[in-house]
Amino acid sequence: MTKPSMPNEYPSASFARDVPEPAPTALLDDLRRAGLACETSSEVRSDHGRDWWPLSIADVAVGRVPHWPGVVVLPRSVDEVSELLRVASAHRMPVTAQGGRSGVLGGAVAPDGAIALDLTQLDKVLSLDEVSGHVRVQAGVFGPELETYLNARGWTVGHFPQSFDLATVGGWIACRGAGQLSNRYGKIEDIVRALTIVLANGDVIDVGSHAPRQAVGPDLMSLFVGSEGTLGVIVEATLVARRQARFEQRAAYGFPSFEEGLEACRRILQRDASPAVLRLYDETETQRNFELDTCALIVLDEGEESFVHATMHIVVEECANATVLDEALVERWMAHRNDVGALAPLWERGIVVDTIEVSGSWANLPAMYNHVVDALKSMQGMLVASVHQSHAYVDGACLYFTFAARPEEDATPFYRRAWDLATRAVLANGGALSHHHGVGRNRARFVENALGSSFAILVAMKAELDPFNILNPGVLGIGGAPW
Repeated sequence: MTKPSMPNEYPSASFARDVPEPAPTALLDDLRRAGLACETSSEVRSDHGRDWWPLSIADVAVGRVPHWPGVVVLPRSVDEVSELLRVASAHRMPVTAQGGRSGVLGGAVAPDGAIALDLTQLDKVLSLDEVSGHVRVQAGVFGPELETYLNARGWTVGHFPQSFDLATVGGWIACRGAGQLSNRYGKIEDIVRALTIVLANGDVIDVGSHAPRQAVGPDLMSLFVGSEGTLGVIVEATLVARRQARFEQRAAYGFPSFEEGLEACRRILQRDASPAVLRLYDETETQRNFELDTCALIVLDEGEESFVHATMHIVVEECANATVLDEALVERWMAHRNDVGALAPLWERGIVVDTIEVSGSWANLPAMYNHVVDALKSMQGMLVASVHQSHAYVDGACLYFTFAARPEEDATPFYRRAWDLATRAVLANGGALSHHHGVGRNRARFVENALGSSFAILVAMKAELDPFNILNPGVLGIGGAPW
């Protein structure tokens, strides 16, 4: 079992005083009678009261615990997860499912007094069907462990988010994640075939199918992909695996403007070329990542040689008017793509920094880009606001904004206002609230506006599946007050 890694650690002696009492004795007694492993120490509880939400980094640096769950429970089987939820329902006690806690929006933060459900001991790869290419895996398996198992047999899932070293399979699915090679391998909703879910009352259900597609009413599995632990707890998954790629090509180009680079990406995708990596950086991010004065586009494709050649031929044609850059830029990105080590030091120095990933249609992206960057730069104390495009489709793409500021005021209201301004600009330009980070607690206040009239359906599903609102209340803007 891999131990989740957090951005920073609490100073020594942080919990010498002012530690809230653990969960009520009656609840703890029932959990232990059910044979569940429970942790109530201040060290374990404090650690499970946070995830990678940047807002918590400054608290941790000075020994403040963002939230104190009442107890941390570490089940070792699906049956134990079921027993835990039966007990929690009887006590009307909130439960937050947790894996690697790599989310950056507070979705895996267990509220004060709640049960933190640590799923990382459900860490087994259960089977691999080498005829169909299906791998069955428990939710607490970390990405590197799954890929090590598959690679040894010549397979891959192809799902490589930036949080790859920190995140679990259950987290990928619960947050509807996307990997960095998603143009080739698909997002997690394209990869998952079946799920085992434990509902709030402890019932265990299977959704999805081991067939590639079924037309048996609405897709019930999709209710839980992206539900962030609010409708049920994901405990097992069947994923599509592929044979490892045998060939690869790389390229890099420079464009005079971000808009011209977006146009090239659009033309590439609309000619049915989907290189595994197609990442476009604005001038600011190109300078920061590559020390070049241009808008850099890096391209990588892998797979069967003939298909890769065909894809890269289209890329060459559509980038004919761009400046050819050294393809070594791709390796430079590959070497540092999962490095998140700078986040904590910046926050600890008083610099408020975060990323906001959204998506939109090709027609809307240029205006969205300009309006979001302008909105962020309008804030007093803002040092930089920049963007790159990281996932592309036939009809649109994901824009990934980064901002950094040194506000004169307290960090929290500034941070909240930056998110408010950027999100309003995204929604006003027809964009989606999130592309792959999900909602968590940070974005929960925007969900009703983003979903419009369909928000009532989400509320109704929550009431049916979780009538006592014990599952991650407040996340997705349902079952409790948003942040």
